[in-house]
Order: sequence, then structure tokens, then C-alpha cells
Amino acid sequence: MPIKKNAMKAMRHSRKRAIANLAHKRSLKQLVKTSQQLIAAGDAKAEESVRVAIRALDKAAENKKLHKNTAGRKKSRLLKRLKALKK
Repeated sequence: MPIKKNAMKAMRHSRKRAIANLAHKRSLKQLVKTSQQLIAAGDAKAEESVRVAIRALDKAAENKKLHKNTAGRKKSRLLKRLKALKK
């Protein structure tokens, strides 16, 4: 445990941010997973779901919740699957 007052506060703040970041990452993962399932099922809602997931990935990368290359890779893979579905 930290001894100094500012170190205690930093620890509390760090813990809060870690919980918030984890929740955000989980929601992103759920959006991507849902999109992949809709694409695999050939659902008509797949395109809209991918659009929502891509928007969320862009926002996460913009706010530094996710590395920009990771967001780009996930978007690329989603769009690749969606394009294969349309063929």
C-alpha cells in the first residue's frame, strides 16, 4: 500500500480508469463478435452491425482505449468478411 497521500489518490484513480477501460474493451469485443456472427449467419443486419462496430473501433482508437493499428486490423478483418458474404 502507498504511504503518501498523493500516491494513494493515484492508486484509486488508476483502479477507476482500469475498470472503465475494461468495460469499454468488453463492449467493443461484444460488438465485433456480434457482427461476425451476423456475417456468418448471412443476416441482412450484418452490414449495419459492421458499421456500428467500425464507428466504435474508430472512437476507441481516437480516445486511446485501443491502439490505432489494432483498430485498423479489426476493421479490415470485419470488412473482408462482409465483402466475402456479398459475393
